[in-house]
This record gives sequence, C-alpha cells and structure tokens, in this order.
Amino acid sequence: MSLLRVNVLCLGLAALLVLVAPTVSAQTKLLRFPDIHGDKVVFSYAGDLWLASSSGGSATRLTGHPGQELFAKFSPDGQWIAFTGQYDGDEQVYVIPTAGGVPQQLTYYPARGPLSAQGGYDNRVIGWTRDGRRVVFGSLRDSWARSRLYTVPVEGGLPEPLPMPTSGAGAFSPNGKRIVYSPQGMRRDFRMWKRYEGGWHRTLYVFDLATSAAEQITNHPRNDRDPMWIGDKIYFASDRDGTLNLYVYNISSKQTKQLTHSTKWDVRWPSADEQGQIVYELGGELEVFDVRSGKVRRLSIQVPDDGLSKRPSQISAEQQIEDWGLSPTGDRALFLARGDIFTVSIENGSTRNLTNSSNAHDRWARWSPDGRKIAFVSDRSGEEEIYLINPDSSGEPKQLTTGGRAMRYVPEWAPDGKRLAFSDTNGKLYVLTLEDRKVVEIVDERLPARDYAWSPNGGHLAFSLAGSNNLRSIYIWSVSDGQRHRITSEMFHELSPAWDPEGDYLYY
Repeated sequence: MSLLRVNVLCLGLAALLVLVAPTVSAQTKLLRFPDIHGDKVVFSYAGDLWLASSSGGSATRLTGHPGQELFAKFSPDGQWIAFTGQYDGDEQVYVIPTAGGVPQQLTYYPARGPLSAQGGYDNRVIGWTRDGRRVVFGSLRDSWARSRLYTVPVEGGLPEPLPMPTSGAGAFSPNGKRIVYSPQGMRRDFRMWKRYEGGWHRTLYVFDLATSAAEQITNHPRNDRDPMWIGDKIYFASDRDGTLNLYVYNISSKQTKQLTHSTKWDVRWPSADEQGQIVYELGGELEVFDVRSGKVRRLSIQVPDDGLSKRPSQISAEQQIEDWGLSPTGDRALFLARGDIFTVSIENGSTRNLTNSSNAHDRWARWSPDGRKIAFVSDRSGEEEIYLINPDSSGEPKQLTTGGRAMRYVPEWAPDGKRLAFSDTNGKLYVLTLEDRKVVEIVDERLPARDYAWSPNGGHLAFSLAGSNNLRSIYIWSVSDGQRHRITSEMFHELSPAWDPEGDYLYY
C-alpha cells in the first residue's frame, strides 16, 4: 500500500470519528441573574455563583454554601463580586474576590422573610457606585411592601439610603451625579404576571442627586425595568411588545428604540459593563448584546456536574405528602407525594405507586364511591386534565378531559359514581358525566369555586360563589334541569357547604 493511500485512509477515518464522536458536554440550562465585566461573566446556577468566559466555555464555581447566592455584580475594576447570600439563616450583602476566596459580609440588619416566591428577596444587590467604593442594594427594612436603595462601604460600615423614598433597580450615570431608577420598588420583579398594565407597572425616572429633581423618561402602560446607564443612553427591558426585550432611551433626543425582538422567551435580568456589553437570560441560557455593534452573541456555557442527582436512588416521600384520603372500605389509605399517587395498607399489605410518573405532576386524587377507580389531575399531556386509574395499579391511566388551559382542582365524585365535579383557576366549575365523558360548564366566574359538594343522591351540587361585593353566597346546581340557584343572602359571607346524610339539610 502506498504512503499516499495510507494518508488518505487516515484522514478519512479521522473525519469519520469527528462525525460520530459524541458531544462531551452540552449547554447548561437555567443560568440566572448574570453580570458581565470584559471577558468574564458571573451567574447563579443551582443556588451557587459560577464564573465563565464572556465567550462561553466551562464555568468555575465561586461559592458552595447550602444557601443560595444570587444577584452577583462585578465591581467597576472587576476585582470583586458583590452578591446576596443566604448564610446563617438570613439574606445579606456579601463581597467575594473575583479570583475566589471567603465571602465578606457587609450588611447585618435582619432581612424580611423568607418571602414567598412572588415576593422575591430582601437585601438584593443592585450594583456598585461608579467609584467602586460602595455596593448598591435594595432593602425592605423601611416597609414590608416598598423597597429602597441603600449603599454600603466595601470596607465595612453602616448602610446609607439613597434619597429616593421608594425604588427598585437603579443605575448611576457615568459621572455618578444622577441615577435612573423605578419608583415602584422591587417586589413586582418576581410576580408571575405577564403583560401587566395595572398600578404596579414599572416606569423609569432619572433622579438628580444634587437637586433631587426627578424626570420621568418612560410612560408606557406596560413594564419598563432593569435600567442600565451606558454613556449618554439608558438601556432597559420592557414587555411593551408582549415579550420582555431590550430597549434604549437616548437622553439627548428623548427617543426610545427597540433593540431585541424575541417573541418566545423574555429577556430577563439584563446587566451591563462599562464597555457596552449587556448580558441577559433568554430561555435559561445567556446572551450578550454589544451596544457598539448592535449584535447579539449566544454564550455556550457548560457547568461541571458530578451527577449525584442523576443517579437512580430511593427517596423517602414521608415528609413530602401533599394530599391524602381513605378507600370506601377504610382498609387502604391514599397519599400523594412527589407528584405520584400511592395507596398504603392500613394494617398489613404492600404500598403501591399507582402512577410512577417522573415526567408529570399527579395530584388531587379521589377514590370512587364503589372503590373501583381513582380520579386524579395530571399534567402528563402538557396541560392539566382529569384521569382515572385502577387502585390495584393494573392498566394505564385513562384520560377523561381534553383542552385544559388552566390549573385544575380536585375532582369530587357524585355518591352514585356517575359524575365528577371539578374547577379551575379561570373561575370555571365543571361537571363531567363518566358514561359519555361529556363535560358541562356550570359556572364561569372571576373567582374559582373550591368548596363544591354533592348531595347524597348525586342529583345536586352545592358550592359558593363571590358576588360583585366579593361576599360569597351558597348556590345549588341541579342535574335534572342544569340550572343553578342562590339559596343564601348576598349580604353575608357564606361558604363551605356540606350535606346531611339524608340530603334534607345543607350546612355551611
């Protein structure tokens, strides 16, 4: 065989190996709260801070505490990173060297919380003063509902409030004499509302720290948030086109221009450096917008993982039970935990996982009156629907409803086993007939009914509904004529109806 032919064969094999070689590591998802400084990005992943190149690649862990570390911000010189850390049972402001090291605590005033998911976090790091001597953070210490911006020295000392009485995220002008901010506070940032246009919608103002004069620079009914001041322009995120995107406000011309045009994912938590790079979340990944070129580059970042959580393992559901019930004969109990439905023998017998669905959240299970079926709600189809399953774990669950576009609530059996009643978060109450799987909508109100109860003969359904005065009244719906009637006064708050065993009286 000639040397030329050997070389050709080697090149061919090499090309084939490149084509079939598996990917060593894929882009890691769920990268959150990023910041950028030159050739580095910092972000939160799995509750820790990670550092990576601003061109992508493998990330390096900066923190490893069991509590969360969030809202990391580089100092202007890039030597320090300020963040909000959940250490010692509290949320406080910390700094850590960018090269790594022991976090140093800067604030000590007790944080409010833990807050609900929609309440966000207290002592949230916003950024730095332009001289890099103080960290800017938002605090709820003055009010349970309204946040205010404070600064705290990096060397240690007491925090000082900025003059704006209430404020959300903010950013200083290049000379540090003005600040752009939102006077609506921080608590709106974690609400699940989309395209909100109510009284809490965000607007942006420029505040002069010398004269205390405030100038409103945005006035859209949708939300303008996360301001960044670069040169003579102010960049921010807004959902005025239906999705959060980047916009720019020109201080000289007072004109606003849209920069990104995402229609599927929101541009979340944008943050800028002094070189004109803006990093943000998009669909769980990070992108960088360069204000000089107007171009976007996507960062492919891999976070190393030892894979402990990926190993098959047994996890106790004992402390994670979210619902329960008894079989009609009382010999077995029904439990819901970790998204699965279990039945357990009261005395001697096996425990059965009826759904065993790691890809779905099964909940609101109820035993049929004859004990032969269990009805439950599951999102295994992508939307929440009503299903039936056998208590002995034989067979597959049978889907009874379709077209769900809202969170479903508990399916209650009629005592004769012929019908199920259930409601949803859109304020609708339904009755499902099992024989023909016909679904009838009997209520469509602004506040959902959650306290529906069947009469002993299965002919009537009692429930409460809120009137225009927000007071709930008791109603009864009849199977025979499909009509509903209010049976209590609209001037009092009445709820939680329950029938007597004979069906002659209704308690509430």
